[in-house]
Amino acid sequence: MKKILFAVLFVSAFVGAVSAADLSGTASVNVTSDTAANAKDMAFDEARRQIITESLSQYSNQEQLRAVINQTSGADLTNLIASSSIEGEKQSDTTYSANITMTVDRNAAKQWMTDNNIQNWLTDNNSGDVFVLQAVMSDKVANWMELKQIARAEGLDLSTKYINGNQVTVELPLNSRTAFTIAIRERGWRYYDQDGILRIWK
Repeated sequence: MKKILFAVLFVSAFVGAVSAADLSGTASVNVTSDTAANAKDMAFDEARRQIITESLSQYSNQEQLRAVINQTSGADLTNLIASSSIEGEKQSDTTYSANITMTVDRNAAKQWMTDNNIQNWLTDNNSGDVFVLQAVMSDKVANWMELKQIARAEGLDLSTKYINGNQVTVELPLNSRTAFTIAIRERGWRYYDQDGILRIWK
């Protein structure tokens, strides 16, 4: 039974890691300005800010991220976009609307957040040997001690990235993900994979 669980968790971890590599989103925008050209520029800026915020929020301190995005020019944010596409484009003399899809460049986003002192746990393409674990603890002291015990039993160190109330974010070696997930499950922790992040609670 444990071998079957191991295989299932391995596949889940692999699929989660693949899906996490794609930081993309779609924004539906409808902007009116003095000219169609200005409306289009404003629409793209709005979509860019929305998609970057939504894509990176799950990997960073959201308050710091939003504050920096609000202070960053559209031109600088453009450097974080790897690709974009448009569907349903409509425009008049003063209005522009469309569904705009953009993909955020993972490496550029990681570097940009680091340069702007945004606490984050986004891994770039050069650090694929780790995964992110987020734990929500009903008893902060007891649960944290238990996680450290589980990690020690697996020969691991918990690399703490971010603590907020009863939630802690850590990084662990990617090759330990399946074994660690089995270990916490056996200790009564519940878990699920979301965008490559292993989220657990007790």
